[in-house]
Amino acid sequence: MKDTKSPVTIISKTELSNNWAKLEKVKYEYKLQDGSTQIQEREVYNRGNGAVILLYNKSKQSVILTRQLRIPTWFNGNKDGLMIEACAGMLDDKNPEECIRRETEEETGYTLDKVQKIMEVYMSPGSVTEILHYFVAEYSSDMKTSEGGGAEQEQEDIEVMELPFKKTIEMIKTGKIKDAKTIILLQYAAINNLFG
Repeated sequence: MKDTKSPVTIISKTELSNNWAKLEKVKYEYKLQDGSTQIQEREVYNRGNGAVILLYNKSKQSVILTRQLRIPTWFNGNKDGLMIEACAGMLDDKNPEECIRRETEEETGYTLDKVQKIMEVYMSPGSVTEILHYFVAEYSSDMKTSEGGGAEQEQEDIEVMELPFKKTIEMIKTGKIKDAKTIILLQYAAINNLFG
């Protein structure tokens, strides 16, 4: 696995788990900026890449968010484990735009005409391989084609929330919205004046 241009040479990989995602212990040689090398070990969690979208309505000054159980947050002090988030999903070998259209319909019940990709972000680069593709799209009531709520076969129980945009900014300040991808999208909407 030697790549003369890369500062990293993999020495060994040990699979620790391969259930919902793959967790590996990786031992590698790393070439430092001064030219010397170090042997380092890290755990790398590969859960695939994902996509996330903020649905917004200019005339109503509102956004569509979801609320669902995120059990890891419960283990870290979130009393009911529920998180308010922008609609998101795993790519599952699909292109990001196809994925986010499917996830939007499954989770929120909105069928979108067009989406706009705005960025790609590593969400937790110290341990997780995931790149998240960020989108925004305008929605209107005539795009609501089902109730949403998620895919039953994926054991999803998702509440769809239509909220005033200004209220969501306050919810960030008060800690009611703590999800990083959602905060990034809401701040993007504010910075780029999506609501006119």
